[in-house]
Amino acid sequence: MTHTITLIPGDGIGQEVIPAAHNVLAALNLPLAFQTADAGFGTFERVGSALPGETLAACAASDAILFGATSSPMHKVEGYRSPILMLRRHFDLYANLRPAVGVSPGGSRVDLLVVRENTEGLYSGRERVEDGGTTAIAERVITAQASARIVRTACEWALKRRRKLTIVHKANVLKETCGLFRQMAFLVAADYADLTVEEMLVDTAAMRLAMEPERFDVIVTTNLFGDILSDLAAGLTGGLGSAPSANVGDRRPGVFEPVHGSAPDIAGQGKADPRAAILSAAMLFDDLGYAAEARAMRAACFATQHVHNTADTTAQVIDRLRHSLPTARG
Repeated sequence: MTHTITLIPGDGIGQEVIPAAHNVLAALNLPLAFQTADAGFGTFERVGSALPGETLAACAASDAILFGATSSPMHKVEGYRSPILMLRRHFDLYANLRPAVGVSPGGSRVDLLVVRENTEGLYSGRERVEDGGTTAIAERVITAQASARIVRTACEWALKRRRKLTIVHKANVLKETCGLFRQMAFLVAADYADLTVEEMLVDTAAMRLAMEPERFDVIVTTNLFGDILSDLAAGLTGGLGSAPSANVGDRRPGVFEPVHGSAPDIAGQGKADPRAAILSAAMLFDDLGYAAEARAMRAACFATQHVHNTADTTAQVIDRLRHSLPTARG
């Protein structure tokens, strides 16, 4: 069976790291078909949509999507919507999986997974301005259904790992929203007797991640908290240049993307670290059932140091894959 993968480079260094990841995937000699599609702020400026209809149709007809980066503006631009948020919502990709593996600056071995709710919270898009522009209000949306399914996903991942789950919230202050998330989390976790389950306030979790990251296995939390904590975890294990992620739901296609942004300060210079994109492609392979190749890709990335040259780093990864997988092309 041939799997179709849609490549969306997007903006900035996405234009460099997604072709690099494509080269790695293509070197593995697997039954894969690739198609490239446009999305991002540059696409919005050209055609008036950050996610054109033809791109969405290509994604819907594919088995997986590898997404690079998007340059979302810091101010409101009329008509612009983040393409990655649109993809998550269109395909109901409610689980954002962000692993962090490596050695912390303090010498601790880190191997954790942040499971982040991906569809609601403060990223629900419910913002408004009142009082003549002097007051801005954002609504935080937490539902029982979304909370239950993200915690169940986290529990299933914890069963595959070291069987420890940390529920992160701020229910001591956000009593209704985080209170509901906490309630549903413990209700779902009660079905998993084999797991060790703890809870932690988000500020405490941030402190403990910085001080003793080795204590964590699977962290499950709401959208904004997960976004922040996963970046902290990435900072402990080498930075965003080697931080992958997966956006998945109950059906394909999933969207796999490096955590870093478009990095306009280095875009076009050939200096971008491609390892986060390659590791995201490894998560894509896990999703498609290529477990051995995914393991080999991760091992090759972890054994490769980025030397501020995208092409050289990619070539080193491919060379290591060629030695570990006899079918790979050099």
